[in-house]
Amino acid sequence: MKKLFVAGMLLAFGSAAFAAEPTAQQNKMKTCNAEATGKKGDERKAFMKQCLSAKPAPAVTAEPEIPLSQQNRMKKCNNDAVGKKGDERKVFMKACLSAK
Repeated sequence: MKKLFVAGMLLAFGSAAFAAEPTAQQNKMKTCNAEATGKKGDERKAFMKQCLSAKPAPAVTAEPEIPLSQQNRMKKCNNDAVGKKGDERKVFMKACLSAK
């Protein structure tokens, strides 16, 4: 009975120690997953393989700009195009959506 109690306590404390913080690989997976938004099938597989195998970038002191997903870029461009009509809107939207 004593051995069972000790084993249970080790299990409880051992799993708590592992659950405290995500590993570097888990953080990398989370980041790559976020960047892969909008990609599907073979394109997503290739992106995830490249992203997960890439070496981590050196620490940057300035806050890097997070790239917008296609859906978020569309929302931003639509909001920025308020007041534009016809050909002016078409030209603006084309330029805005193709900008990196």
